[in-house]
This record gives sequence, structure tokens and C-alpha cells, in this order.
Amino acid sequence: MSTTETRTIIVTGGSRGIGRSICRTLAEPGAVVCFNYFNPADPEGEAAAAEETGRIIADAGARAMSREVDVADPEQTSSFFKEVVEETGRIDVLVNNAGITRDTLLVRMKPADWDAVINVNLKGTFNGIQAAGKVMMKQRSGRIVNIASVVGVTGNAGQANYSASKAGVIGLTKTAAKELAPRGITVNAVAPGFIETDMTAVLPEKVKEAMLSQVPLGRAGTPEDVAQVVRFLASDNAAYMTGQVLHISGGMYM
Repeated sequence: MSTTETRTIIVTGGSRGIGRSICRTLAEPGAVVCFNYFNPADPEGEAAAAEETGRIIADAGARAMSREVDVADPEQTSSFFKEVVEETGRIDVLVNNAGITRDTLLVRMKPADWDAVINVNLKGTFNGIQAAGKVMMKQRSGRIVNIASVVGVTGNAGQANYSASKAGVIGLTKTAAKELAPRGITVNAVAPGFIETDMTAVLPEKVKEAMLSQVPLGRAGTPEDVAQVVRFLASDNAAYMTGQVLHISGGMYM
């Protein structure tokens, strides 16, 4: 489907940060931008953030559809995607962005923190691809973009669970790309580096300074930096790209 026609887009974890920027960037006039949000620690705050994202999408001329969905739960994910198809008839773009961190050194990591990160970041991406893939295969078209991370390639002390989950996303991207290519579906990933988000805002200043020292461009990235690359991969301009991982890290990884 041409990017000039109406498209149905799903962005997981779209209520804030990189997800919100992706929603805003893909919210072209006439498009339907569907996103989920989920934060059991602050449901009211997350719902308010989702409402703001919905307004941003509407202001861009697109239609917003949001639901509280735990992407780690395959039944909730499947139900959400089915509702999208019932409403719009199709899924043209899926961006698997939902992710969490539970940082600590490997030897101190609680099994529950390992499981939580793997379930949301990796299993959640699998659930999304599986649900959207079935629809896109019938359409014989679609764009899937997974949000990985530079640490899925380099590793990072204190992030064994997060690094493993994002490395898994990269492997999953390449396998899905091979399986879905015969039906005209592309599957790619982006690997952000140090990006200014709520997730990185809580880091100690010394940690931020240490990370910035590894960035040749000398600055942190913005959610918009990531969103613009996602927009490219979701467009017809990237029709002959699949199974690729594009690093958005200011040169942190080369």
C-alpha cells in the first residue's frame, strides 16, 4: 500500500517517549494510528499519557485508537489486534516498541526481574509479529519495525536481562524477515543508543556522562531521531530492505 493512501498502523508502548514520537511521526492525514499502553504501577498516569498521545495523533489529522494491553500476554495482544482489524479491515504497519528495564548486576538479579523484561521486550515482540503477521500474510503486504537497542549488540553491565531481550529481538527480526518475505512483508529493526526518554532521565549524572563519552557525535539522541528512521522503514522507500538492523546511536556502535 502506498504511503499516500490511508494506512492502519499499530505502535506498541505508544503512550510516551519513543513510542509517542513514532505515533506522531506516522500520523499522516487519514491514517489510523492504534497504540497500547500498560503500566500497573501507575495506571492513571499512563492512561493520561495515552490520552495526550491520542490528542497529538488527532492534531496531525489521523485517527487515534488506544487500549490498555499487556503485550506480554498473547491473548490480550491477539484481542487488541483483532479489534483493530474489525475496525479498519487491515494492518499495514506494526512497530514493536513496548519495553521495560529492571537493571541490576547479573549476580544480584531476581528471577522475577529477568522474566519481566524478557516477557515484555522479547515475548511481547513475538506476540505482536505473530498477531500482525497472520493478517499481513493474507494481505500479502506489510511493514514490521522492531525496536531493539545498541546494548543488544554490545552488551552492558547491569543490563543482562535488557541486553538479552534486545539481542533476542534482533535474532527474531532476521528470522521473521526470512519467513514473511515471500508474502511481501518486510521486517526490520532499529537499535537506538543513548536516547533522551523517561527511561534514561532517571539515570545518575555520572552514568549519563559516561554514556555520552562513548558517543562520537557528542550528544544524546532524541525520540524524534528514532521515529524518523522508523518512518523510513515503514514507507515504500524501504520496500527492498528486510532483515536489517539500523543503528541510531550517534556512532556509539559502528
